[in-house]
Amino acid sequence: MKCEYGCHNKLYRDTENGKVAGVCAGIADYFSWDVTIVRIVTVVAAISFTLLTVFVYICGAIFLQPKPRDLYEDPVEEAYWRQYRKSPRNTMDATKRRFRDLEKKMRKMEAYMTSSKFNLDREFNKMK
Repeated sequence: MKCEYGCHNKLYRDTENGKVAGVCAGIADYFSWDVTIVRIVTVVAAISFTLLTVFVYICGAIFLQPKPRDLYEDPVEEAYWRQYRKSPRNTMDATKRRFRDLEKKMRKMEAYMTSSKFNLDREFNKMK
């Protein structure tokens, strides 16, 4: 699936892991919570606030799209987006740090390739 911008951060119904409509499983998946806890909270809320909870659940079942089967290309991508949803600030800080490290390496390579040492090393390699 070609993911458009933001599709990894959307709240979906998880129909594969859901019991009724997948709303609780989708919420648990989105926030990386245990689905059993979300279901227990939903049942307690349904007992305490029956009409409101049923209304919200039905709205979720109607308006939330089902989670696409091929949302992630591999487990590494899925782990990245799960971590991003848990703590976007930390994930973005780590990403910025990785890009800074890559930029330092690129600058080092560029400095070497534009130096006279690179030309000298290349001439020595030609002689071998």
